[in-house]
Amino acid sequence: MSWDEDGTPHPLALRRTGRSELEPDRLPEMRELEVLGWEPAPEDLRWVFLPYVWPPADRTWIPDRSTHWAVDTTLDGHGHITGVECAPLPEPDLRDLDHEADEALAELGLPPRPRGRLWLLRPVGPFTTLGAVLDHLDDLAEARAVPARPSMAFLTLARAELADLAAPEGP
Repeated sequence: MSWDEDGTPHPLALRRTGRSELEPDRLPEMRELEVLGWEPAPEDLRWVFLPYVWPPADRTWIPDRSTHWAVDTTLDGHGHITGVECAPLPEPDLRDLDHEADEALAELGLPPRPRGRLWLLRPVGPFTTLGAVLDHLDDLAEARAVPARPSMAFLTLARAELADLAAPEGP
């Protein structure tokens, strides 16, 4: 299991460089990979470890060229919007976004995620969508009375089940 620290991004991502004003899900390389069956890794904190334990053949990443925006909305006394300002989040604020994830990973004994990556996963086993795999993991956790939250028990369950789902069929 690893974050593929020394790995290279998906080849489709190499065609584009430079910062984009688009949000992560709107990047052209993200959309191209989605057409090929890749799905963005879930943002939910309970799945923070997922790319780390996902079978390597079914995970990839692209450089995060996106812009994360801060939106400041001004309201009048009646709750009507009177102004909206958007500005890119400054670097310290971007680091703060990763702080909670890094803390959860540390509690699991895992290293922090490499910065500047957007993770994509493909469904494994008989499942046709990432959501179906996650539902399966949730159902399995419930059946085994393992809370579906960042914990060593949930990590161990997910790691073992994903390995089983990705294993080639026997004779």
